Amino acid sequence: MNRTLDWGCAEPLGGLAGGVAIAGIGEAAHSKASGRTPTEMAGEAAAAAIADAGLTPADIDGVMAHPAFPGQLHADAFRAWFGSTGPLWESPLGGGMVWAGTAPHAAARALADGSARHILNSFAVAWATQRSSMTGGPGQSHAQKITKRQLEVPFGWFPQPVYFATIARRHMHEFGTTVEQLGSVAVTTRLHANLTPSAVMCDRRLNLRDYLASPPVAEPFRKEDCSLISDGAAAYVMTTPERARDLRAPVVEVAGVGLGTSHAGGHWAQQPAFTTTPQVFAGPAAFAMAGIRPVDVDVLAVYDPFTIVTLMQIEDLGFCGKGEAGPLAESGALAHDAGGIPTNTHGGLLSHSYVLGIAHVTELVRQLRGQADAQVASAEIAVYGGYTGPQASALVLRRAR
Repeated sequence: MNRTLDWGCAEPLGGLAGGVAIAGIGEAAHSKASGRTPTEMAGEAAAAAIADAGLTPADIDGVMAHPAFPGQLHADAFRAWFGSTGPLWESPLGGGMVWAGTAPHAAARALADGSARHILNSFAVAWATQRSSMTGGPGQSHAQKITKRQLEVPFGWFPQPVYFATIARRHMHEFGTTVEQLGSVAVTTRLHANLTPSAVMCDRRLNLRDYLASPPVAEPFRKEDCSLISDGAAAYVMTTPERARDLRAPVVEVAGVGLGTSHAGGHWAQQPAFTTTPQVFAGPAAFAMAGIRPVDVDVLAVYDPFTIVTLMQIEDLGFCGKGEAGPLAESGALAHDAGGIPTNTHGGLLSHSYVLGIAHVTELVRQLRGQADAQVASAEIAVYGGYTGPQASALVLRRAR
């Protein structure tokens, strides 16, 4: 049980240059298998975000999309989709997961040096559609890694539900975390999804009794402990706070960004801090940049591929001590109206959609604007916790006054 912090580090990001604000947000419909392509959904989400900001596609002169995922709105795809002909600053440091949280840092530098004025970050996934042909999806991406093919798959330690079920078991052993506490996370996020019309699981109710009656898929997980596989997309437009004040939507400023890295990378069997995430590095860096403490945060959205990852990130971001997130969830403190630490108020990856975290950011923007479906009263400061396993990011957003 490794309690030292020599297994990873905080990446030296530096400040936010001249500053950055999120001026527009948009989403494509989140659904089960739809037959849509990632490019179609990314284009729809981008168009909605651009319109939300009161801009036109011609105003966008910067795009961010991660190259590891096919069908994204990189520069050529953006031009083709919108018929744009102008120059575009482009960065591969965008998309979902960790990059949904760190994209504003790269954008801030481009805004400060004049490389771009209005920058779009977008991400789309069609894994529900692709799953029908057994291609694509998170399992395949892991199976392509040589270390996993040779050192994990032959022993049956594959795919992701098996990894994280093992982590959950260890968390239970170390801290006394219970199945009921995992279930409390699933039930709370489903409640939030039930209040959110855009959520895939909007019409599917869940209580703890039904959760406990659900058969295990990988002990101790039920299917409700595991993220959805869905089609969908989300996008947000960034500019300087000064320009944002002249646009349509209420201004949401980026106050802090942090990035933490595990030295063991994605080889799970090598992780020395098995029940800890790199948020122990990312969170303090982001909070220090923003000049806040965890107690100042009004609403939280964490990348939640499994219920145990929600609990670990709540702990590692400093909202409670190690091993205390389970009882916190069981107390109801994660609900949007409980007065605790409202978490994943749109339903998260577990019940809203699996667009790899970028919809978490758009949900936090809605919260700070006062436009969310499961609205947290008087929300002024929000935090997104991004996660890939090897890395974690923390993004602090603040409602401009």
